[in-house]
Amino acid sequence: MAKQLWKPGNMLYPLPVVMVSLRGADGRNNIITIGWTGTVCSDPPMVSISVRPERFSFKQLMDTREFVINLTTRNLAWATDYCGVKSGRDVDKFKVLNLTPIDGVKTGAPMIAESPVNIECRVTQVLPLGTHHMFLAEVAAVHADEKYMDADGKFRLEKADPIVYSHGTYLTTGESLGTFGYSVRKNKKKR
Repeated sequence: MAKQLWKPGNMLYPLPVVMVSLRGADGRNNIITIGWTGTVCSDPPMVSISVRPERFSFKQLMDTREFVINLTTRNLAWATDYCGVKSGRDVDKFKVLNLTPIDGVKTGAPMIAESPVNIECRVTQVLPLGTHHMFLAEVAAVHADEKYMDADGKFRLEKADPIVYSHGTYLTTGESLGTFGYSVRKNKKKR
């Protein structure tokens, strides 16, 4: 098997692509698309996002230390891309994209109503890492859209058609290949 040797880089793909909504100290709402995000800890529940200091959102994050991670879907793909290339300095993204801001319950940051999941977060630590600063945050609340709950009360995010990001391309998540632990179950069902 032949493999090419490349210079060190970020090749951990695909990864979640999310819209992070926030409200500046001046009360101005904004949305930034983030690809560098992830789960950090389960107890306490913590996540991270990484943002370049020159971004308009960076100052808002530093000032308020609160944000909402909004999961993205096929229906939000265009808005997701737009929020990653347009600056909140120049445009009100909620207004231009016809997205509905909903006040957070546990934070002062707005949620995006059209997102199937909104994760309210409070920054606990900021780590300058180079081109990006990582914002470590504790999850203050999670909001899940009831239309993705099945009859048994299980949340079915796959019904929202979530998207991921890989090498500059947005992709849908595709079919289920199995559930956690399926490889060791006695009946060996794949799904």
